[in-house]
Amino acid sequence: MRAARYTGPKSIETADVTAVKPGPGEVQLAVAYTGICGTDLHIYHGDMDARVRRPAVIGHECSATIAAIGEGVAGWSVGDSVTVLPVHSCGSCAACQAGFGHVCPQLVFLGIDAAGAMQNRWNVPAQLLVRLPSGVDLRHAALVEPTAVAVHDVRRANLQPGQHVVVVGGGPVGTLIAVVARAAGADVSLVEVDHERRSLAAKLGFRVLDPTVSDVTAAIVELTSSRGADVAFEVSGSAGGVTTAVDVLGVRGKLVMVAIHTQPREVNLHRFFWRELEMVGARLYERRDFEEAAALIASGVVPAEELISAVVPLDAASDAFASLSSGGVMKVLVDCTEAAEGSNDA
Repeated sequence: MRAARYTGPKSIETADVTAVKPGPGEVQLAVAYTGICGTDLHIYHGDMDARVRRPAVIGHECSATIAAIGEGVAGWSVGDSVTVLPVHSCGSCAACQAGFGHVCPQLVFLGIDAAGAMQNRWNVPAQLLVRLPSGVDLRHAALVEPTAVAVHDVRRANLQPGQHVVVVGGGPVGTLIAVVARAAGADVSLVEVDHERRSLAAKLGFRVLDPTVSDVTAAIVELTSSRGADVAFEVSGSAGGVTTAVDVLGVRGKLVMVAIHTQPREVNLHRFFWRELEMVGARLYERRDFEEAAALIASGVVPAEELISAVVPLDAASDAFASLSSGGVMKVLVDCTEAAEGSNDA
């Protein structure tokens, strides 16, 4: 079988590897599509070499069908359509015991700490499978994982219908947050510097603000009759994005930190004091977020087709990473079905 592997900074190779039978408690998946996300790009640039053992099969946003079932696995059948909740928690620490396994200190993240989905066949623990709704397009289903991120972020905001939301950053996750927030009844404004991403957001019906040509805070003040935003999602990962997300909030507004900031940022704490603002972190997702995300995609609430910029074969994964690094696109999927038939040794 074939697999795309990270071998070092800016180096992705597609190579022949040996498929093995699923072990006890595992299933073997025939991977259909794997999305490339921001975390994968961090790996590609060498930013996560402390965690990633090379050569490493990466990728964690996937859709698949079950190809084989290991000993002791019940409730699943060959041919079932699934996605994978790619977080394996220890189950015994304080976070896990409290029901927050997604922030377990010993968390193993598939596609980073263990082999990922960018291969023809992938063995995973059956407990991590999430069943896809009947008839869902497997290309669209590759967006369940990033949609689950958005669902979790909106859940952390405790969003209420009619609230005004500002999403700072219109990449794949930011756009999905806007979609999920709108579905929850919010009035959404999206802030984005990239022209192509602004154009897509506008096409999807969102109010779009360009921070390079307009005063975003003044625009939100006017839109909300001086009340300010109820919730701001910081998804840009930039210092300017943090400032904007704080500045647009009204009294007792809530800042939801979504982006991964690799260095400390200045935050206007006086504004937090003066307006009694609140800040919450939002990391990864829970199983219920995956299940809701799958339903949103199957129902068409998530405009999956519009969010998919390109689909490339597995052997072109390296070129896809290089093009994504230049920006300007949304979601690129890697077609992992190529050469899968007849290559399974299980």
